[in-house]
Amino acid sequence: MGAWQLLLVGLVVLLGLFGVLLPGVPGPWLVWAAVMWWALHVQTSVAWWLLVGATGLMLVTQVVVWRLPKRRVRGLGVSGRMVAYAGGGALLGFVLLPVVGAVPGLVGGVYLCERLRLGGHGQAAAATRAVMRSAGTSVLVQLCACLLVAGAWTGAVLAG
Repeated sequence: MGAWQLLLVGLVVLLGLFGVLLPGVPGPWLVWAAVMWWALHVQTSVAWWLLVGATGLMLVTQVVVWRLPKRRVRGLGVSGRMVAYAGGGALLGFVLLPVVGAVPGLVGGVYLCERLRLGGHGQAAAATRAVMRSAGTSVLVQLCACLLVAGAWTGAVLAG
């Protein structure tokens, strides 16, 4: 696979990661499709096993998200700024503390945004709990799965 195709696959993976945070964009499926495209072109055993693992993880993620309560984000003040803070926090947490760091990173990003918006700790903590109860759990599950697949794909590309 050429450098340009690899760059395009990486951009689709990145678009999928951002797509998890944006309503209406099928983020997990974009990440899976990018890994599938890469595996079809590379055709190594590592690529095939990564595709199998990504497929299984994405299917389990979809079942978990379907089993969670439906999102109720109206009236909570979820803004584009909050999504950016949450996504940045999750990405930073995932890089600083691989795999498990995405969870406190996302929650910390939501809390930081609410703290800056509301000013006080008590109000920000209550708003963070409300956001995480209504929409944060399903976004967190999808984002963690996509970050795992993206991290595994990056490791496979760098190793091979």
